[in-house]
Amino acid sequence: MWPLDPSDSKDPVTNSTPMQVSASAAHGSRARVVAAGILSSRALGLVRQATISYFFGVGAHADVYEAALRGPNLLQNLLGEGTISAAFVPVYSRLLEQGRARDAGRFAGAVLGLLLAVAALIVVVGILLAEPLVTVLTPGFLNDASKVAAGTLTVNRFELTVQAIRLIFPMTGVLVLSAWALGVLNSHRRFFLPYVAPVLWNIAIIGALAGASVWFVTEPSGGAALSVEGLNRLLFAAFVGALVGGVLQFLVQLPLVFRVMRGFRMSLSTRVEGVREALTAFGPVVAGRGVYQLSAYLDVLLASLLAAGALAAVRPALMLYLLPVSLFGQSVAASELPELSRLGADASSAFVDRLQRSIRQTLFFIVPATVGYFAVGFLIVGGLLRRGEFRLADNWLVYVVLAGYSAGLMATAVSRLLHNGFWAFGDTRTPAKIAAVRVAASAVVAVPMMFWLDRLSVTETFGLTPDGAPLFMGAVGLALGATAGAWLELWRLVVALRCQFGSFTVPWRRACEMGITSVMALAPAVGLWWLCSAWPMLPLAALVVGSYAAIYLGVSRLLGLSELQIWTGRDRTRV
Repeated sequence: MWPLDPSDSKDPVTNSTPMQVSASAAHGSRARVVAAGILSSRALGLVRQATISYFFGVGAHADVYEAALRGPNLLQNLLGEGTISAAFVPVYSRLLEQGRARDAGRFAGAVLGLLLAVAALIVVVGILLAEPLVTVLTPGFLNDASKVAAGTLTVNRFELTVQAIRLIFPMTGVLVLSAWALGVLNSHRRFFLPYVAPVLWNIAIIGALAGASVWFVTEPSGGAALSVEGLNRLLFAAFVGALVGGVLQFLVQLPLVFRVMRGFRMSLSTRVEGVREALTAFGPVVAGRGVYQLSAYLDVLLASLLAAGALAAVRPALMLYLLPVSLFGQSVAASELPELSRLGADASSAFVDRLQRSIRQTLFFIVPATVGYFAVGFLIVGGLLRRGEFRLADNWLVYVVLAGYSAGLMATAVSRLLHNGFWAFGDTRTPAKIAAVRVAASAVVAVPMMFWLDRLSVTETFGLTPDGAPLFMGAVGLALGATAGAWLELWRLVVALRCQFGSFTVPWRRACEMGITSVMALAPAVGLWWLCSAWPMLPLAALVVGSYAAIYLGVSRLLGLSELQIWTGRDRTRV
């Protein structure tokens, strides 16, 4: 329970004063809007991943798809939403709070001009240096030509990845500009559109794959399987769709951006008020984001050294792992950063209260997601992806990787909120330094684990009948390394915040209560899985997950958990 000001007028259910209940209602409303937008985008993202898995399974072409996206994503993640949130949103929100909308517009124009210049330069360099970039990013692909010649591999992943990166790098520059639009709209408390806009990116990729598959679904001889050449063409169709979708994602936000902004004037000037402050924060944030990208780079590099399919297995597991973080962690973080920035560190009591409430609100869904992934993750993966080239062994490998990542799910979600706390009062250096420690710890754990586990065959480990190219367990070591790093990062962030605010604590007792509630809700859902085990996997997964969610929410309502009331907006009736 977070500290509250003593008052005789507290609500008997939420134990909050009327003003606190009102703030909680607004807080929950904004987070719900963000979550709705993210849910739409992530739902289409799962459909996109299912489409990719249908055509490519967990194999060489899927490896190319993941590697090609990871390379350009370096630019997007360095200059994208996280950096904009830390360096742009606090300054822009404070100018709006002071009633200086035109100054805020000029500041936004200068930031856009600088972002555009930097993104354009890096895109050109990325296209020109695609081959060395792939060499550094995935050195394990360098020997593919000899493997193809020997007949042990069907496609040269190195050659395909170089071609793909040259095609897809411009998309990343456009997505950086899309993150700028998101920062503007978030500061104006317009949350839905920027988080639902990525739906267009997913639709463009799905549409490109669907359209291309009409032309490339059969062998020239009329066979049922895709030829290597057909798979290559299908792969590049997906990348063309990604480029088109990135442009659409940016353009759809612009009308609302220019409607809410005043005094906008694009420039490259660093003399515009607020720009130098943003640039001062920008350096440490980019360094911190760079550390995370180093971690992602290490994952790709190490996975490329493992047996074929390791990189492809990580992607769907990461998508599912990040789904609750995005829905319930990012939604709360995005809606609260402007408010925390308006409070500042001077209002220490209100600041800590708001941050702790955000953590509790996030954990309300993150805890049952963690329990659910461990218990029914195999069914979830199978229901979403088990078709086409995605077989039983693929299902087991992705599930085990997902379980490895899920062990750090709570730490990752809470850390994202704590980063917001530091950014809101202008400290971007501390999270960057702690991120570096996280990466080092992850690597120390991952490297020995992944090479040891890569000796274990998936079919032998789970007693399966061999079907297709053999898969190995090395990717699980990457997941375990990431989990170890996540918990170390959370511990260091909490210690640092206590130095700033002595009263700060993470509500672990409340998290334990949510865990007990989750286990209570899971038992009948698992029973349904056993009773209906003959059903097809997709409807069975929908039944089990839907039942689990409904029972968890029902039990939470019976127990009167205030976090549910914030999410549903029910406490607005008590103001």
